[in-house]
Amino acid sequence: MVEIAVASRSERGQRSTNEDRVAVCRAGPRWIAVLADGAGGHRGGAEAAHCAVEHLQEALRACDGAFDPEALTQAVLATHRCVLDAQESGAGPRGMHTTLVVLWIDAGSGRALWTHVGDSRLYVVRRGALRQLTSDDSVVQRMVDAGLLTAQQALVHPYRNQLVAALGVAGELEPHTQRSAVQLEPGDAFLLCSDGWWGALNEAAILGSLADADNPEEWLATMQGAIESLAQPRQDNFSAIAAWVGQLA
Repeated sequence: MVEIAVASRSERGQRSTNEDRVAVCRAGPRWIAVLADGAGGHRGGAEAAHCAVEHLQEALRACDGAFDPEALTQAVLATHRCVLDAQESGAGPRGMHTTLVVLWIDAGSGRALWTHVGDSRLYVVRRGALRQLTSDDSVVQRMVDAGLLTAQQALVHPYRNQLVAALGVAGELEPHTQRSAVQLEPGDAFLLCSDGWWGALNEAAILGSLADADNPEEWLATMQGAIESLAQPRQDNFSAIAAWVGQLA
């Protein structure tokens, strides 16, 4: 059994409402960390994000022993249908949609899976090196991939917030699910975050803030302080979940 320590934060920033949602739960030896960043008109973003977070947790809790990429992908697709159904039934406004990033850990076997849709991200720090595990479903990321923009140019591009995939958008959805479970290592530190979080902090700041932290809560607090110290007048909602892997019990 692997020891897991988790913390989360979700802040309004300079927006009138917070349309991000975060949740962490445990089902036996398994941990589910999920973050959603909603959008879509009056109260639509918050509704979409809430629906996604709640349904995704339920779907993974209901997995009968399966801990594999297919089970995770099907949970995301079921969550997508939930958001679409909420629009159709009038429970939420048409046009509401949300990003989603999920970290699923089986502490019993010491393995992890993850998936995402949209531009909320998952990072891992392993052996002192930071790696981004997801690639944004965004217009600017496609431009970066095509060699039309640099990563730095993408940060200030006028289309940087334009998504090419999200839960709740009509049409086929292809979640980006890790192909096979990854073995965890003691000291691994995972960070799930919305674009309001990673857009305000570069990778050096994310990695540097980990050096003086004794637990996930301190790591998030240091990063939150760095974001707030920038005092950006249009700071978006910013949210994150940190999950640390301890020693084998």
